[in-house]
Amino acid sequence: MQRSKRIEVLDKRPVNLDGYISEWPEMGFAAMNSPYDPKPSVKVENGIITELDGKKREDFDFIDQFIADYAIDTARCEQSMAVSSLQIARMIVDINVSRKEILEVVSGITPAKMTEVMNYLNVVELMMGMQKMRARKMPGNQAHITNLKDDPVQIAADAAEAALRGFSEEETTMGVARYAPLSSIALLIGSQVGRPGVLTQCSAEEATELDLGIRGLTTYAETLSVYGTEKVFIDGDDTPYSKAFLNSAYASRGLKVRFTSGSGSEVLMGSSEKKSMLYLECRCLYATKGAGSQGIQNGSVSCIGVPGAVPGGIREVMSENLVAALLGLECASSNDQSFSNSDMRRTARTMLQFLPGTDFIFSGYAAEPNYDNMFAGSNFDAEDFDDYNVLQRDMQVDGGLRPVTEAEVLRVRSKAAKAVQAVFGQLGLTPVSDEQVEAVTYAHGSHDTLSRDVTADLMSAEDVLKRGITGVDIVKALAQTGYEDVAESVLNMLKQRVIGDYMQTAAILDSKFNVLSGVNTANDYMGPGTGYRVEGERWEEIKRIPHLIDPADI
Repeated sequence: MQRSKRIEVLDKRPVNLDGYISEWPEMGFAAMNSPYDPKPSVKVENGIITELDGKKREDFDFIDQFIADYAIDTARCEQSMAVSSLQIARMIVDINVSRKEILEVVSGITPAKMTEVMNYLNVVELMMGMQKMRARKMPGNQAHITNLKDDPVQIAADAAEAALRGFSEEETTMGVARYAPLSSIALLIGSQVGRPGVLTQCSAEEATELDLGIRGLTTYAETLSVYGTEKVFIDGDDTPYSKAFLNSAYASRGLKVRFTSGSGSEVLMGSSEKKSMLYLECRCLYATKGAGSQGIQNGSVSCIGVPGAVPGGIREVMSENLVAALLGLECASSNDQSFSNSDMRRTARTMLQFLPGTDFIFSGYAAEPNYDNMFAGSNFDAEDFDDYNVLQRDMQVDGGLRPVTEAEVLRVRSKAAKAVQAVFGQLGLTPVSDEQVEAVTYAHGSHDTLSRDVTADLMSAEDVLKRGITGVDIVKALAQTGYEDVAESVLNMLKQRVIGDYMQTAAILDSKFNVLSGVNTANDYMGPGTGYRVEGERWEEIKRIPHLIDPADI
């Protein structure tokens, strides 16, 4: 049969390499609503919720009970539930209704009611809602700092460059888990070289991650995963109660904590209970709130291929981000997992968070080439820096990054690598050669760097733990080797652990270690002329992209 040449061309387009599936609610492949989703309902007796979304208390699973006991304001529950879902949806986009008023109303509604509210909002309205409901006035961004070799010298250099480029938080992980102590030290040093005040974390097994945090080698934690069905929670050897305990363990030691959830995880685990992805994610977010976490990394995250395959799936991702904000949580809105072969599609997916702004537009923009991202590849990476900066300039939008010069990049990469070289030498860890410093200074990724002695590195990493090395030891080593300014920055990060202000909702630090959070810089958007505006010095900075034509030269 003769084929249309146009259709043949279209069939070969990158977008048609993606996977798609029709809605299949029985297996959880339903984005925004499922015929099996419960209807909103609540009953409160003597201050206790005895019915939640059609279930009697004696039939609650442990997620229902946790939500009922800790995540819903029973004092205003029946009053809030009496407001129609359509009216709440209209309040969200009404510039005359404040964020504070909406938070109060929403504090008393159930997960099924929240799902119903989201289903009244189209994508533009969801973005309007996020512009008003995000916690912190100014949006921000988070970077992934990883490489194929788990090379701590490259981690330090990439961390310094990413901090210079404007990222407020940086997260690393490893291909070989035992590298975690060296990765954490390198990330801590490199971030403070690039810009004082950047928060860092190491994504590892939870006991290791907590250990590193208590030692002062990291400043926040993010990978406390919660799920929307009891079976998936159990398969993860967890409950909402164990996550609440872990949250307390971090917080009691002065570490900022953010949970992780995202639509599609229950589908992948085969236990969606026929519910829509949005409803299950609402349960995750309510559990997060009930556990006392200040925020959440959500937006499907590593499961993005699942909502991305069904109708309305990317609308659902934006919906779950908005639900997080409506519950008063910091929202790190994913964009950290590549989900499409289409550049057009992956950019469109990110614009939903980029244009209105979220607390962290990416919960992991890859500040390295895609091949080096040990989180399995981000939606944007180091090769997209210039595109991203131009998008900020095109639309006069603050996406959390800034243009930089080549001289600045080389300066901070070299300084970070040399600082790690000095600290490793001072602490008796695996030596860093001058050749390695030179290579990472000019490298794009690990294909351009020298290999390290992995066995020696792993012995050094184990030694860090055995010797009880802490952030104070890093400060001393930096000061003793001539890096007093970096030592002072690391010390200031440790002081923040004692002060505790950066544990507030959506908190970040500026370069002078002032805390900017949803408490002291709350989002005050109420329509045109209000809220955060890209203007003044920040607008001038965004405009200064490379390769400009200077009118004076014409």
